[in-house]
Amino acid sequence: MFTGLIEAMGRIVEIEPSDSGRRLIVDAPGWGYRPEIGASIAVNGCCLTVVESKAGRHGFDVIPRSLEMTTLGGLVVGDAVNLERAATLDTLLGGHLVQGHVDGTGLVVGIEDGNDWRVRIEAPNGVREYLIDRGSITVEGVSLTVARVLRDVEGPGSRVIGFEIALIPETLDRTILRALQVGVRVNLEADAMAKMVAAHVERLLAARDERPKT
Repeated sequence: MFTGLIEAMGRIVEIEPSDSGRRLIVDAPGWGYRPEIGASIAVNGCCLTVVESKAGRHGFDVIPRSLEMTTLGGLVVGDAVNLERAATLDTLLGGHLVQGHVDGTGLVVGIEDGNDWRVRIEAPNGVREYLIDRGSITVEGVSLTVARVLRDVEGPGSRVIGFEIALIPETLDRTILRALQVGVRVNLEADAMAKMVAAHVERLLAARDERPKT
């Protein structure tokens, strides 16, 4: 589990084939964390396992499925990435519960630079159904609050197509979100608690429908 509070930004310095897919080498010299082999680190919101670590450089093997479902497959040498170590029972939960399991990628469709950055993101199925105003969402591993749910038309019954977030200067300074541009794709993870509650409700409703009628 993670909290969505980014601890450091690293940079991709090597990408090479591996037996399981692709190995990413991330350089994060300013990050004081020195993980053991096998530790979990969220890279742009994707939970990855450390397979090598030395002098601030950390290696991760990424399987083809993860490369296809996330933005990790599009990373190139020189790209910056968000980093967060796995939470422990002693971790302060300043963000929200994040699993590091990306539900899909969203498309940035609008950016407004004013008193705060307003970013509009088109979300895929698997994320849309869990979006609520002032709910939680993870974008590139960053815990954020949904400022507004976007719909195809205004009014009751309109279809949810995405969401808007507001980014404060602190978030822009400490994460890679400052580099967002219209047309880029971002990793999205819906709120874990929302998914859990929805799954239980669906199971209860299905069980009720299966009861014999008297």
